[in-house]
Amino acid sequence: MATTAFPLDLHDPDSLAQPAVALLIESQQNDTEVPVHYHRKGQLIVALKGGNVCTIEDGLWMVPPGFGVWVPSGTVHSNRVTANGKICLLFIEPGIAQLPEHCCTLALSPLILELVLYLAGGPNDYPADGQIARLAGVLLELLEQAPAERFYLPLPKSPQVRQIASALAEAPASRVTVAEWADRVAMSERTLARLIKNETGLSFGHWRKQWQIIVALQHLVEGASVQSTAEALGYESVSSFISMFRKTLGNSPARYVRDAIVSRKLT
Repeated sequence: MATTAFPLDLHDPDSLAQPAVALLIESQQNDTEVPVHYHRKGQLIVALKGGNVCTIEDGLWMVPPGFGVWVPSGTVHSNRVTANGKICLLFIEPGIAQLPEHCCTLALSPLILELVLYLAGGPNDYPADGQIARLAGVLLELLEQAPAERFYLPLPKSPQVRQIASALAEAPASRVTVAEWADRVAMSERTLARLIKNETGLSFGHWRKQWQIIVALQHLVEGASVQSTAEALGYESVSSFISMFRKTLGNSPARYVRDAIVSRKLT
C-alpha cells in the first residue's frame, strides 16, 4: 500500500491560524489516494512530479506538474496522486486572499512554486511578524493573479450519465456512440444527448474528448510515450491523437508536457 511522507492525521493544518501553511506529499510505486474529506482552510493542491486527480461531487480535475487545483474552504473532495508522484498541499486561511469561490485549475509561476516549497520546508507555526509570514503574504498576492487553465471534467448527477462516466473511466478507448449508449440506458438518443448537455454543459462528443485529454495527461506525466498514450485511448494513429491534443490544448503532447516541466524547472 502506498504511503505519504507526511500523514495528514499527524499534521492538521486546520488547527493553525497562519495565513498559509504547506505540506509535502510523496507517493511510492503505487498511487496514493486521500479519501473524501474537507478542510476548514482553502487548499491548493500543487503537482510537482507526476499528476494529481482531484474529484468533487460535480467535477474532476487532473493537473500535470507546475499546476495546482484550488479547492475552497469546506468543499468535499478526494485526491489521488499518480504513481511515484509528488505534490505539495498549500492550506490558506479563509478570507485571507481573493481566490475563486469555486474549484479551478491554476497555472503556477516558478516563483509561486518556489515559495510553496519554501513554506513546506519550514515550520508551520511561524510567527505573524517574521520573514516566513512576509513571504506567505507575497505568495498569496501572486496566487490572486494566477491564470485559470482547462483541466476540468464536469461530472453528471443523473444515474444514467454517471453510468456512462464510470464506463469511460474503465475504458477510455471506448467508441460507443451516444445512440448506442441511449439503448443501454433505456432512453432515446435525443433525450440522452439533451441530458448530457444540461448536466455537463458539453455535447457528448466534447465531454468524451475532455475525458480523453485528462486521461492522456495522466499517462504522459507518468512517463508514458505519446504512442502508447494514443493506443490506450483507441486512436488508430499517433498523428490523429496529436492533432486532437493540439486543437484542444494548443500544443503537441510532448511539447506540452515538456514545457510544463522545463519552464518551471521541476525535477
